[in-house]
Amino acid sequence: MDRDTIKDYLPYTLRETHYKTSGTFYRGKVRDTYLIEDKLILIASDRISAFDHILNQSIPFKGQVLNKIAAYFFDSTSDIVNNHVLSVPDPNVTVAKACKALPIEFVVRGYLAGHAWRVYKQGIRVLCGETLPEGLRQNSKLPAPILTPATKAQEGHDEDISKVEILERGIIDKDTLDLASEKALELFQRGSEMAQEKGLILVDTKYEFGIDHEGSITLIDEIHTPDSSRYFYSDTYQDLYEQNLPQRQLSKEFVREWLMDNNFQGLENQVLPDLPDSFVQEISMRYIELYEKLTGTLFVPDLSKNPIGRIEKVVQPHL
Repeated sequence: MDRDTIKDYLPYTLRETHYKTSGTFYRGKVRDTYLIEDKLILIASDRISAFDHILNQSIPFKGQVLNKIAAYFFDSTSDIVNNHVLSVPDPNVTVAKACKALPIEFVVRGYLAGHAWRVYKQGIRVLCGETLPEGLRQNSKLPAPILTPATKAQEGHDEDISKVEILERGIIDKDTLDLASEKALELFQRGSEMAQEKGLILVDTKYEFGIDHEGSITLIDEIHTPDSSRYFYSDTYQDLYEQNLPQRQLSKEFVREWLMDNNFQGLENQVLPDLPDSFVQEISMRYIELYEKLTGTLFVPDLSKNPIGRIEKVVQPHL
């Protein structure tokens, strides 16, 4: 997709929805969720968040990319663990079975990047109960993938937590924690293999699980999307690493880096900057590039200039 199409679509992004429902409504950082009895209507908006803040600008086609990548990977990993998807009736919409969400994000890391690197360079060598070896540099491959769970904060920042602390605080019982941890590592292995086939490295990602009405652990939320994952290009990884240069990556880490360069990390008294249109277009291009790279298919968006009306026709029978 060319930059001009993205520019033309800037006024028509899907910022939020306000559909009338007989059920319960919840607006997250990215998704609008409608709970009707035992079903969820998940609408992936074009909002983008970083440092636990929703940014002022929306990203054209981001919701469609996010929803379609998640659908692709939910389908590709259903043999590992059940997931909540019932149908995907629209590029922005997933209809899912309602589950009781576990209050922990299962973050798996194969490389020292992002948050893990920021912690490591402060001299900290134990992250979520996992001991990291000395002598690592930014983007070093870890000896083996590690699980670094985080609490799911309703407001503010998520917090790192170890499996021992999860059990001590009674957040999740041991059997559930062990099974979710095992499935997270299996999903990361599958995601890594699929990324490798497309010339990418799955650096780190997060998984969320819930318990369905039958009491089975179920993968929910999203999987291997650019909002939940970080990818490097494999063909240039080693050369850039040896030269201690930034990696070519497909993730929204570059958005965080832009915000940091503009004096924002979500800290108290910091002012959230506006994203210039040119940068918004770049973000959109990167999301689309990741979709095409990961799936091996061309991204064909719905170009409706009334996405709220288009989606309402699809979801109204469920509301």
